[in-house]
Amino acid sequence: MSASSWVSTSMPYLSPREQGQGDAWSADAAAQGRRGTQRIVHAGEVPAPAEVARLFGIPEGEPVVVRQRLILLDGEPNELTDTYYPAAIARGTALAGTAKIPGGAVTLLARLGHAGALVREDVRAGMPDEAERDALQTAPDEPVLRLTRLTLNRDDRPIQVDRMVMPALRQQLRYEIRIG
Repeated sequence: MSASSWVSTSMPYLSPREQGQGDAWSADAAAQGRRGTQRIVHAGEVPAPAEVARLFGIPEGEPVVVRQRLILLDGEPNELTDTYYPAAIARGTALAGTAKIPGGAVTLLARLGHAGALVREDVRAGMPDEAERDALQTAPDEPVLRLTRLTLNRDDRPIQVDRMVMPALRQQLRYEIRIG
């Protein structure tokens, strides 16, 4: 892996942050001696894409709230992330806006009474489309990893769907699973 590679773990992004803590991405990057920032490209209500609708258990096209972000590592594109929320949870909250959320979206969700209890992630590799290639500044023949994360609450109701696209040659995914 090159010097610009990133070791990505999911755990820091699943739990609410303590009062006064910044977002998990900035803290994770700083812990590795790097600078993590993000740009919110779009936020608001959209019709649910097919995959998101299926994961939420709603009809395709039903309104959901999305936050589309370009994730930067040391000022360079590292990931595209679209995070979806059921409209009933996110409508009228900071999740539907483009302003930075103190402590991050997971912290706000918990404060709104929607804490995650179970996370399911699926990862696959593929080729980016032209818009993804341009945004991530990848070579024409460079593959990407597509990670879809579904977060469920204690009642097994979906509260969040993340769809991430990452340059495969700049990523290493690490999963730590504690048994017992």
